[in-house]
Amino acid sequence: MKKVALLAAIGVASISAAHAQDAGGFRIGLKVGGTYSNISGDNVGQITGSNYSADLGDYKLGYNAGIGASIPISSDGFFSFAPELLYNRKGYELTSTQSSGFNPGTVNGKTIDKQETEQQRVLHYLDVPLLARINAGGMFFELGPQVSYLFGSKVKNQVTTKYTDGSKDKVESNSGFRDYTGVSRDDAYKSDLAQFDISGVAGVGYMTEGGISLGLRYARGFNSLIDTKNQDNEPKAFNNAFTLQLGYLIPTR
Repeated sequence: MKKVALLAAIGVASISAAHAQDAGGFRIGLKVGGTYSNISGDNVGQITGSNYSADLGDYKLGYNAGIGASIPISSDGFFSFAPELLYNRKGYELTSTQSSGFNPGTVNGKTIDKQETEQQRVLHYLDVPLLARINAGGMFFELGPQVSYLFGSKVKNQVTTKYTDGSKDKVESNSGFRDYTGVSRDDAYKSDLAQFDISGVAGVGYMTEGGISLGLRYARGFNSLIDTKNQDNEPKAFNNAFTLQLGYLIPTR
């Protein structure tokens, strides 16, 4: 009985705190932050090739920026609607290391110790999150869909050759890639990928009464990145992205 009473008291306190939070009426402002992304799925190798890791520590670092708004739904600001328009640099990266089998094994008289190859594919998206938000004493919780449009893609390659004398060379190129059909493509080609994505978004954050906010969210794509033109048994490869955003939403009253 005491546990029930304690839980009830906590619930009442939480609701009271939530209703004490006034979202400040309609707000609009700017958001900017970092993006930590990759792609995953049963058939992700058709896009990335071999040596790809979907582990959290191997995600690609990017950034996002745009505008956002907060539209009160309830009079006390407890519920609100939070649409945004963001430019978001997502994508993936993969690395590999070769330590033997070099032919030739020397360059300009220096013996090769190992070669490290890094490839990044940057996916340029316009994201439109359409989120329902609960405002509770400064804290906010958000959940909803996100519509995304892929308007560009860029491949970057870097090979670092390390020598036994401690020196190293770096060679960067945008030499293109092979798409999932095996066709060689220009480094900026994007038509091997689906142009639109629908994601589910969940996040948490804190906003001051003055409108400064810090939020963390996760978005999971539901539409496969591999564009198979409505083919049956569509291969599976999906966007995943964590974003950490700093925002300023200007109070209108």
